[in-house]
Amino acid sequence: MAKSVTPDAVSIILSNPSPDSSAEIPEVVVQVVDLKPAGNRYMFMASDGKMKVKAILQSSLSSEVISGSIQNLGLIRILDYTLNDIPTKNEKYLIVTKCEAFSPALEAEIKTEVKSEENDIVLKPKQEMDIKSEVKREGTGIILKPKQEFVAKSAAQIVHEQNGNMAPSARMAMTRRVLPLVSLNPYQGNWTIKVRVTGKGNMRMYKNARGEGCVFNVELTDEDGTQIQATMFNEAAKKFYDKFQLGKVYYISKGSLKVANKQFKTVQNDYEMTLNENSEVEEATNEETFIPETKFNFVPIDQLGPYVNGKEIVDVIGVVQNVSPTMSIRRKINNETIPKRDITIADETKKTVVVSLWNDLATNVGQELLDIADKSPIIAIKSLKVGDFQGVSLSTLSKSIVVVNPDIPESKKLRSWYDSEGKEASMAAVGSGMSPTTKSGTQSMYSDRVSLSHITSNPSLGEDKPVFFSIKAYISFIKPDQTMWYRACKTCNKKVTEAIGSGYWCEGCQKNDEECNLRYIMVVKVSDASGEAWLSVFNEQAEKIIGCSADELDKLKSQEGEENLFQLKLKEATWVPHLFRVSVTLQEYMSEKRQRITARAVAPVDFAAESRFLLEEISKMKVSQ
Repeated sequence: MAKSVTPDAVSIILSNPSPDSSAEIPEVVVQVVDLKPAGNRYMFMASDGKMKVKAILQSSLSSEVISGSIQNLGLIRILDYTLNDIPTKNEKYLIVTKCEAFSPALEAEIKTEVKSEENDIVLKPKQEMDIKSEVKREGTGIILKPKQEFVAKSAAQIVHEQNGNMAPSARMAMTRRVLPLVSLNPYQGNWTIKVRVTGKGNMRMYKNARGEGCVFNVELTDEDGTQIQATMFNEAAKKFYDKFQLGKVYYISKGSLKVANKQFKTVQNDYEMTLNENSEVEEATNEETFIPETKFNFVPIDQLGPYVNGKEIVDVIGVVQNVSPTMSIRRKINNETIPKRDITIADETKKTVVVSLWNDLATNVGQELLDIADKSPIIAIKSLKVGDFQGVSLSTLSKSIVVVNPDIPESKKLRSWYDSEGKEASMAAVGSGMSPTTKSGTQSMYSDRVSLSHITSNPSLGEDKPVFFSIKAYISFIKPDQTMWYRACKTCNKKVTEAIGSGYWCEGCQKNDEECNLRYIMVVKVSDASGEAWLSVFNEQAEKIIGCSADELDKLKSQEGEENLFQLKLKEATWVPHLFRVSVTLQEYMSEKRQRITARAVAPVDFAAESRFLLEEISKMKVSQ
């Protein structure tokens, strides 16, 4: 007899969405249709010839697909599963956690013709459905029982009935199925997860309209590397704060899930977990534990702009270009001194970014990187905050994971690129000319367009954090006797000092170099129809304004003759219109807060684009009248 699917297999699964124990799981055979990869897992349609349901194989079953045991159009026997609801799409999702190959690929997809005379359905009033009689479908040999007949048992009852003298963690493992985190959703019933604590926050006190309390959260990671954040308030926080220890493995049940608040999301999961004082947390002792698979979701360096100053964290991979010595940074809050080390990394986008390593990462991994910096190691970092220093910068958090020369495909691909062409490629800092905002990264010169008076007449702008605007203005004056540049290291662009004897000493690179570069750091006065303001500009922006590098301008300044070429060059740069993207901050100077406007990007005026912009603004004015 040819192997085939279990008749009405999908209906059987749908009628029993959340079996509490392995004994209640019906063994069914389905056909795998439209098998395709999804990350490190595989998705497919589970078909019984009549009905289909979307399904996904747990990552531990991916090897069965790779080896050819599970094939598209083949048959599998499902031994354990979870059925999830997707309310927004009004459909079900089958998570297959355990299965075995039943048959290799068939010649075609199984399709069963449904004859209408065999499906005479008698609709009865809802009250009549309460009977507990068994309904037997002829020709299938499958007995379907009304859902009311299943008696829900609490965890306490199950524990009492089964192996009451076992250790708590073993009881939890045996009396409930351990589910992968990827299968959980807010609409699920009882579940148990087995997770390792990979991050633990401090206990925090809060005060709001509802009163005072305490809260802390942990980051939990399962065997597949899936993460979720769990939060505990008040009594639950006091109960579990000492219970949860970083690095240990626990069984957890009786928690609740809700859709994660994207503004405060710190892990890649659509949901976040809340544990209350009735939740069950037991350490997994005297049994096999696991080390979570570290999963990365890399963001290319040239695409970091949209994440600047946002709540979302990122993972990056890059070739180490430069490693600074350890620095000591004093916190303003408590005067505590903490170690910091900056590294510069690059990737195939030919962009570089500075990553600040803090605390133990600065002293341990940072020292390791300094020792092997000449070998250009590859570094993968999980969980980084994106800041706006120098346009775009990265900073580690307490939960950041740093892996040197990781054994992953992305690392091998990056190494191949760097060895073949990356070494000789011209690199540029990703923050050069970028104007970051919290929502959409690099902005158009026509977004948030304001007049200079809008900025100068609002002295509180930038008090809490930098604010960004676009302006169109003329360079009206460049003070010729100001300090217009500084001597910079040719490697890291930091300021150098004249070394004893000859050459220049770079504190950042901890090395002496015979030559250095000059880099602009200057102020220029800009004017528009509403007023004028002083604008701070750095090297990339100043080169566009002046029209030459700082080294070239320095040569002009040193030349003697009837014509003062230096003054002429500055004069040529004035009364030229530019588009600016600027940041506005408040800085304290001599116990007085002063507004500082900094050019983040400079572009020449595109008169066609400028005309379209003005016409659009005029049309808006007409509509509002």
